[in-house]
Amino acid sequence: MSNLEKSGTFTLGDRTVTRLGYGAMQLAGKGVFGPPKDRAEAIAVLREAVESGVNHIDTSDFYGPHVTNQIIREALHPYRDDLVIVTKIGATRGPDASWNPAFSKEALTQAIHDNLKNLGLDVIEVVNLRAMFDVHGPAEGSLEEPLTVLADLQRQGLVKHIGLSNVTAKQIADGRKITEIVCVQNQYNLAHREDDALIDQLAAQRTAYVPFFPLGGFSPLQSSTLSDVAADLGATPMQVALAWLLQRAPNILLIPGTSSRTHLRENLAVADITLPAAAIEKLNGIASAKSS
Repeated sequence: MSNLEKSGTFTLGDRTVTRLGYGAMQLAGKGVFGPPKDRAEAIAVLREAVESGVNHIDTSDFYGPHVTNQIIREALHPYRDDLVIVTKIGATRGPDASWNPAFSKEALTQAIHDNLKNLGLDVIEVVNLRAMFDVHGPAEGSLEEPLTVLADLQRQGLVKHIGLSNVTAKQIADGRKITEIVCVQNQYNLAHREDDALIDQLAAQRTAYVPFFPLGGFSPLQSSTLSDVAADLGATPMQVALAWLLQRAPNILLIPGTSSRTHLRENLAVADITLPAAAIEKLNGIASAKSS
């Protein structure tokens, strides 16, 4: 058993991955735009992640744009047989670094081909369609047209599996009428637990849930509580936040990102952390804590 397998494994599509993965967003420049400050370090981070047992990498061709996928290809191609690369489509980047919806058939088709080219793949293992009705969080709106386009690309053999990102429970249910949905990627953490019921529902259905922004949107009081618990355990706040997510539900797959090998090692060390009941009780109170 590798160290990362201590965190458990779960099914993603028809593959089994360790629950501690890696998110490539931070490999691009500031604001997820442009090249990284240190490309050599970005390559080293990816190589060490995979050498350490990471077999699930989350990326997108609109990170940079194109930057992270090109770095992944340079660092890791030809890819290990057990490596699952997940990308997402549904947005483009403006010259001002803005995030813009890209739901047309032409835009989605181009996005798939761009991801394939920049990653050096013939088929993408999992593609998440990111809803863009509200950039800041899930909002209702029909995904039928873009999801139908993506399902057609799947039938063409360019995509193996389809997931959804930044979506509501209704959008997931509606999406399943069009194609199988193998994973859901939404914001979720100790402070933002709107998806509690959804996570439990997906767990019962053996569907992976991939939370992003594990420390996003904390109030000062919430951050202070997390820091206190981390200090008691001799860990960093990020490690405790990730460990709580691992213990929250068996279908949660983590994709913490970093552009530093030092931080990568800290993140992967979470596999060795088991939070005691008293710590979990304190952490569970964070969601209801008010800003000071």
